[in-house]
Parts: sequence; C-alpha cells; structure tokens
Amino acid sequence: MAENTVILDGTGVKRALTRIAHEVLEKNKGVEELVLVGIRTGGVHLAHELATRLFEIEGVEVPVGAVDITMYRDDIKGHSEHLPVGKTELPFSVEGKRIVLVDDVLFTGRTIRAAMDALMDQGRPSSIQLAVLVDRGHRDLPIRADFVGRNVPTSRSENIVVAFDADNLPNEVILQK
Repeated sequence: MAENTVILDGTGVKRALTRIAHEVLEKNKGVEELVLVGIRTGGVHLAHELATRLFEIEGVEVPVGAVDITMYRDDIKGHSEHLPVGKTELPFSVEGKRIVLVDDVLFTGRTIRAAMDALMDQGRPSSIQLAVLVDRGHRDLPIRADFVGRNVPTSRSENIVVAFDADNLPNEVILQK
C-alpha cells in the first residue's frame, strides 16, 4: 500500500516560488533580457507562476515560453512514432537571452539535458539557468539547479508528485513511498 506524505502545502509552494523569484532577480540583477521557459507540462505552469511573482516584485512582465522535450529524450530510440508530441512555444528569440529553464522535479537530469538540447536548436542564449520546485537527487548526468524550492532526499523507489488545481496552480508537493 502506497504511503503519501505532503512535503509542501499550497502556502509552502507559494513561499518557495516567491523565494526563487527573489533569487532569480538577485542573480540576474533584474529582469533585463530574462525569459522563463517551462518544460511541458508542470514546468510551464510553474514558469507562469514564477512570472507572476517577478511581476509582483519588479512591476515588469517577463516573457514565458514552453519547451516540449519528447523528440529530445534519450529513452525513446525506435519508439518515437508512438509518443504524443507536445508543442514548443517560444514567443521570443532565445538569441542572447538569459533563460531560466523551469521544471517541477529534478531527478536524474535527463529531462533537463533534453530541454537544453531543444533550446539550443532554437538559437544561442547568453545563459541557461535552472529553477526547480523540488530537487530529489539521484543524478545520472552532471546537472544542478541554480534555484531550488525544496531539496527532498528520496530513494529511487519513491516518487515526488507536484499536484496542480483546476486552474493549473500548484497546490501541493507529495512524496509517494
């Protein structure tokens, strides 16, 4: 029988995103040339929430895009014709931009590597920074987040789920044992 533990409730998620927003502003000295790109699907919702926090703090709208990594994954060789492919939507050029790549959970690093490959196919940003709501460890690749809402050490058999409400707002983070 699976046991669930709430790691972050709705208030905790909001606090984590607000802290990440302040850290992004501090590291980048503002929002000039800054864009947010969420990884489909959870990362996109979090990127919009992060943009809302940045607007509340700075009074400037930061552009938000979405990247689909389906065709860049390293675990689909020979199976790509059966996978549903989402849409990459970047309503801006990535050339010279400071990109904050946003995802819900950082685990092995393979999703992030695929997202960076997808972004680099769109142009050459000046930098790519990584913001995640939860870092659960267990890297297969040498990837680390620049901004982390919460570090949650897990076993490989456990799972982290970020739950979203009907309006795609994150309302809790759950550890499934």
